[in-house]
Amino acid sequence: MSTKDISTIEFGDFQTPKALAAQVAAVLRGRGVDPKSIIEPTCGLGTFLEAALEQFPDAKKAIGVEINPEYFKVANERCATLRHHATIDMRLADFFRYDWRKVFLDLPEPILVIGNPPWVTASQLGSLQSENLPKKSNFQRRRGFDAITGKANFDIAEWILIHLIEWMDARHGTVAMLVKQSVARKVLFHAWKEKAPLADASLYRFDAKAAFGVSVDACLLVCDLRPGPTVKKCEVYDLATPHCVDHTIGYCRGMLLADIETLENQERLLRQPHAPATPYRWRSGVKHDCAKVMEFRCDQGRLQNGFGECVDIENTYLYPMLKGSEVASDNKPGADRFMLVTQREIGEATDHIQSDAPKTWQYLQSHARLLDARRSSIYRKRPCFSVFGVGQYTFAPWKVSICGLYKKLAFRVVGPRCGKPVVLDDTAYFVPCLSKEEAELVHGLLESPQARQFLRAFIFWDSKRPITSEVLGRLDLLALAAEIDGLAELQRLRPENAAWVGLGLLPSEP
Repeated sequence: MSTKDISTIEFGDFQTPKALAAQVAAVLRGRGVDPKSIIEPTCGLGTFLEAALEQFPDAKKAIGVEINPEYFKVANERCATLRHHATIDMRLADFFRYDWRKVFLDLPEPILVIGNPPWVTASQLGSLQSENLPKKSNFQRRRGFDAITGKANFDIAEWILIHLIEWMDARHGTVAMLVKQSVARKVLFHAWKEKAPLADASLYRFDAKAAFGVSVDACLLVCDLRPGPTVKKCEVYDLATPHCVDHTIGYCRGMLLADIETLENQERLLRQPHAPATPYRWRSGVKHDCAKVMEFRCDQGRLQNGFGECVDIENTYLYPMLKGSEVASDNKPGADRFMLVTQREIGEATDHIQSDAPKTWQYLQSHARLLDARRSSIYRKRPCFSVFGVGQYTFAPWKVSICGLYKKLAFRVVGPRCGKPVVLDDTAYFVPCLSKEEAELVHGLLESPQARQFLRAFIFWDSKRPITSEVLGRLDLLALAAEIDGLAELQRLRPENAAWVGLGLLPSEP
């Protein structure tokens, strides 16, 4: 990686083309934005500051802040040549160590905060030992497992926007920033959840490949702030056609919705928080974080691991497997993949493998260095060779599965192979079933138009993993079955299910 590449990552350095900045400023003016103060907090070469001052001639004050001395010099010279009566204050400073709350208190309203914050994550900067980072804090308020896994990582732009909205809490103004669409949604979700005074919000998609040469779903996020009730909807447009609403995302019952109007028409299928327990709970596949050791291909009757080594181990802990990509494929999956599953439930002791399957134990010991070096903190203080995403459900003979990484709703029935249940990797989610008949019935429910329409209200297709167990679990399969006359058949196939009592289909115990 060149010095320039490292600098680009460290500062999230995608300088905004002048034409795009001018287009954004014009869209804001079309929305009725008419600021008395303009701020570009990570101003780079000052492109946005220049465009905003040209578009808003009545502004009284403008502030530009930049950490890079070379960029600051260009921005300072650029703004010095502008013919504008506003007082322009250019500052060479670090955004993360600047007293922004004090700055906002002294500015005339309305205030416009405009710009293009860094497109880089905290973990990327950390890997470069960059100092261009905010102070560490759990600003997302993650708990437990989420706080120690990848969910605790965040985009620098996310941190910046959330804090800008907090600092503007008691002021009247607009925050308008170019960000990844995934970041925009996280910011909106946080603001709605925390009841920030969002009077209005809009998202304008644009072509980041044409503007910056990067293949990412990007947008202009506009948040209008003023004291009062929070509006929990955000209309989505294309920047090129800023008057044509494509759809509306929103917030309801603590959930972020990809299309709030669709849910309003399908709310009867939403699983309620205290609904009776059901066997049709979505589960993730097995997580082991060491595919070259734990996964195998069978070639002419001989197992080979990811290193190409021929492996001789017992069949005891070996299970046929499917990768998420095979679940999503239209082709018939192969029958040559296997996975070593060392536990039947999370935290189970593994030392018994030494006597149960000595060749398997010897194989694991020979690769102990790699297994012990797995970076995720979920393996700390766990039995050696532990895996995650395991339970009784893992070994259900039949499953209805879907891959979380693909941009399509494609469910697949997965049955046993070689006399054993097929296990899935952790890119897949599944509902465990006891029989082929039950799996095919559940599959039919999930492939119904009602299910597809409902799930699309929650799925953001531009996400890295658009389909999750949380999203899938919002669909009440029993309510869906009742609607399309499949409930009695499910009851026949799973008569022990306690949920039937709650639905009034079985008498409760006296």
